[in-house]
Amino acid sequence: MGVAGPGSIPSPELLEEFSQFFRLLSEPARLQLLCHLRQGSADVAFLIEATGFSQSHISRQLSQLQRAGLVTCDRDGVRLIYRADTELVEELCDLVQKRMKQRLQQQLDQLQTA
Repeated sequence: MGVAGPGSIPSPELLEEFSQFFRLLSEPARLQLLCHLRQGSADVAFLIEATGFSQSHISRQLSQLQRAGLVTCDRDGVRLIYRADTELVEELCDLVQKRMKQRLQQQLDQLQTA
């Protein structure tokens, strides 16, 4: 499965990978965990307190984020410390925020000219 170059049409297999990645990011709980981990490393106990999610729910979501390469994990004694792939997560968040801001600005401009 090769990477699609600029202007090329991705293979069906690559499109499925893209789709799975976007489905991963479409879950609000995972986005909330990524937002917390953007701020710095954290263990599950901190994430439980910060989000109110159950331990099993957080572990399940972190596992999926880890498989996608968005989160890494290190052991500190008996605790597991999770950290976001800061560069990738920042790029994704910046891209989405920029696009949303542009879209909202366009809507505001349309309302003001109506």
